[in-house]
Amino acid sequence: MSASPLLNALEQHLALGRVPMHMPGHKGIASPLDRMGDLLRLDTTEIPDTDSLYEAAGPIAEAMERASALYKTKRTLFSAGGCSLCIQTMLRLAVPQGGKIVAGRTIHRSAVNAMALLDITPVWVLPRPDAGDGLPGRIYPQDIEAALTENPDACAVYVTTPDYYGVLCDLKGISAVCRAHGVPLLVDNAHGAHLKFAAPGAHPLERGASITCDSAHKTLPVMTGGAWLHIAEDAYCAEAPSAMALFGSTSPSYPIMVSLDLCRAWLEEEGTAAFSRLKEQVEDVRRHALALGMTLPQGEWDPVRITIGTGPLGLTGHTAAELLRQQGVEPEYADGLHVVLIPSPFNPEKDYVRLKNALSALPGCRTPLPKAGTVTALPKVAASPRQALLAPGERIAIDDSVGRIAAEASCPCPPGVPVVAPGEIIDQEAAKILKSYGICEIKVIK
Repeated sequence: MSASPLLNALEQHLALGRVPMHMPGHKGIASPLDRMGDLLRLDTTEIPDTDSLYEAAGPIAEAMERASALYKTKRTLFSAGGCSLCIQTMLRLAVPQGGKIVAGRTIHRSAVNAMALLDITPVWVLPRPDAGDGLPGRIYPQDIEAALTENPDACAVYVTTPDYYGVLCDLKGISAVCRAHGVPLLVDNAHGAHLKFAAPGAHPLERGASITCDSAHKTLPVMTGGAWLHIAEDAYCAEAPSAMALFGSTSPSYPIMVSLDLCRAWLEEEGTAAFSRLKEQVEDVRRHALALGMTLPQGEWDPVRITIGTGPLGLTGHTAAELLRQQGVEPEYADGLHVVLIPSPFNPEKDYVRLKNALSALPGCRTPLPKAGTVTALPKVAASPRQALLAPGERIAIDDSVGRIAAEASCPCPPGVPVVAPGEIIDQEAAKILKSYGICEIKVIK
C-alpha cells in the first residue's frame, strides 16, 4: 500500500508520548468511547434501522431527547459538524430574514462568516479588558444595553462565553437586558459544554440563554466534530432541524453521533464526580504556577481551564509552549503572553505531575515582558459583511493594506477579538496590531 502522510504524521506524533493538554476531551485513552470498538462497523448511513438526523424519529430522536433531558432544554440537536454548524443554525433561527444583531466582538470566525452569508449586520460591542494583561476581557451588560438602546431594530444579541482562555461573562446580567428589550440571547458556549458539571449554575442555559451551542468534543469524551445545539425557548424548536439541514452535510457521521450519546450517558452517571476531581487537580496546578511567578486570569473563569501568563518570567507564550513540549507536555494554544492547556477527567494523575515538573523547568528571573496592546476602537465600515465576503478579493501584505477594505475577519486566535472584520477599513493601528501577532497577509476587496 502506498504511503499515507496524514496517518504517518499522527502515528509519529503519538509516538512522542506527550501529555495531551489539548482537545479532544477523550484524550485518546480509556473512556466511554471504548464501547464503540471498531469504528468502521459503526460508520453507516441513513437507513430505516438507523434513523436520519434532520428528520429524526427513531433512535437519533431518542438520543437527542435524552440529551435534552440532561441539560433541561426545550430541544437539543446533535451536530456532527462541530459548533460551527450550531452557530450557523442558531443565527438562522434568530435572524432568518437578515438584519441587525448586537454581537460581542470576542467571536469565532465561523460566526462572522455565517452572519455574512445570512446578510446579518453586526453591531459590535467591544470587551472591557478586565481579565488581565493580553486577555480580551468581558462583554458587559451595560454595553449590551447601550447598543440595544441605540439600535432598537436589532433582532438578537450574540456573545461568546467562556472565551478561549476560559474567561466568563456576566450572562445573568446580559440575559436580563435581552429580556427587557424582548430579544433572544444567543451564546457561543463552544468551550463550556462541561460547565453544568464543573461549575453548576454557570452553563449559559442556567443563566438565561435562549439558544446556545456546546462543542462537546473540546472538553468531554466525544469524537472531534461532536456538538450540541441547545434550545431553551419553544419558538425556535420546530424550525431547528431544517435550519441545521440548510448548512449541514446530508451524510453526518454516525460514530460522532454515537459518541455524543455515550458521553451523555457517562455525564449522567459520572460527570459531577469526575469534574469535581478535575477541579482539584487543576487548582493544584494553578497554585503551582502562581508560586513560580506566573499569572492567572482575573475574575470569574472556567474552573477547569488552565491559562498561564508567562510574561512575568520574561517568556512569550510561544517560547514557553515549546519548552513545555521539550518536557513532554503538548499545550492547546499559545500567544505572546499565555499558554492555554485543556485538561479533562481523562488525564491521569501522572499527567499533572509531569505538567507541574515541566512548569518548574521553565526559566525564570528574566526581565518581565512589556504589557500587551489591546483593540480599543472599531475600524470604520465601508461595506456590509456579506458584500465584503462575497466580493472579488486578493491577498496582500499587511504593510500594503492600510486604507483597503478587509474581505475576511482577521484575529489572533479563535475565538478572539477580530482586529478587522469583513467590510471594515484597515487603518494604521489595525495593521500594527496584526503584524504584532505575526499576521503578514490579509484578504481585501479588489
